[in-house]
Amino acid sequence: MQIPPRDLALDRAALVVVDVQRGFDDTAHWGERDNPACEANIAALLARWRERGWPVVFVRHDSTSDASPLRPGQPGNDLKPEVTGTPDLLVTKSVNSSFHGSPDLDAWLRANDIAQLVVTGISTNHCCETTARVGGNLGYDVYFALDATHSFDRTAPDGTVVPAATLAAVTATNLDGEFATVVTTADLLR
Repeated sequence: MQIPPRDLALDRAALVVVDVQRGFDDTAHWGERDNPACEANIAALLARWRERGWPVVFVRHDSTSDASPLRPGQPGNDLKPEVTGTPDLLVTKSVNSSFHGSPDLDAWLRANDIAQLVVTGISTNHCCETTARVGGNLGYDVYFALDATHSFDRTAPDGTVVPAATLAAVTATNLDGEFATVVTTADLLR
């Protein structure tokens, strides 16, 4: 999906890196993915955020399902190697929204006078989209870095397979101008 370049007025926005965990590399469990550049884009954003001295939040999904590669105590629960350094905040959750984890992301953002956030991570149409929607509903100025997310092919209720790229395009369409501003990594690196 081509997104036109956007001029952004970022002011100490928090970079929220959602569920970039090794367990998502298990294609037997999750299926085929889109956007092979996702992790490299996240790494570039992390580097720029640290250069700026802006806040970084890591979010980790601690699955409660015994069948999940994301459950605590398993190698799949670990963050991927591109997610480096110590974040300003580490949120753990077992649901889709990063705002429904521990510690409380909303309380931390407000306590630190942060009004903007940039959502990146896995997967585009689940935890990233849900985080952006809740953030928008809570009044944050949310930027959704579409090319710093990725998704997986999904089977629809009628049995057809919806490609990950289609799901990402629908997420971008649903979010942009309503819950968030959909941007690219290049927009954020300017």
